[in-house]
Amino acid sequence: MKILIGTNNRGKFIEIGEALSGLPFSLRAPQDIGINENPEETGSTFQENAEIKARFFHGRGRLPTVADDSGLLVEALAGELGIHTRRWGAGSGATDAEWIEFFLDRMQHEENKRAHFVCALAFIDHTGALHQFEGRCSGVITPSLEADYLPGLPISACFKPDGCTAVFSALSIEQKNNTSHRGKAAHALREFLSNL
Repeated sequence: MKILIGTNNRGKFIEIGEALSGLPFSLRAPQDIGINENPEETGSTFQENAEIKARFFHGRGRLPTVADDSGLLVEALAGELGIHTRRWGAGSGATDAEWIEFFLDRMQHEENKRAHFVCALAFIDHTGALHQFEGRCSGVITPSLEADYLPGLPISACFKPDGCTAVFSALSIEQKNNTSHRGKAAHALREFLSNL
């Protein structure tokens, strides 16, 4: 069976794909089947936006589809990022480097470095039924980038999860999938898919 991962964010595609590896499914990106557009994220929660994306890509690809909406909740910047994380600060048109430079500059003035990642996954199966999964991870923002990062995921190089000695992007695939918000949500999806 083919599953469409409804994102044009290469980093998210890689992470979700890693978490689902080994299952008897063939994973497709929107570009693989000629979808080069993105939906407007009009939801007020991560769950609503994940569903909007899943329904958008499912409607165009006509394949079982999983879509992610995720973001960062920074205690010192309460209410500023969240569902608007990628569009916040330097803006949605900013490169990864521009976005993370703006973010780290803003954070250097904050004493409280605590932050919480949230990921909502929406899966639409072959019947059109919606299934939702969520993962969360808490940690601290480091003063600077401590590793390279996947395209589209710059915060992973300056977010150190609780209980870890390294930032997300410096963890092994297994560590990251067991620790990260996206890994936890994808693990729940994996369990669901394993029972189909």
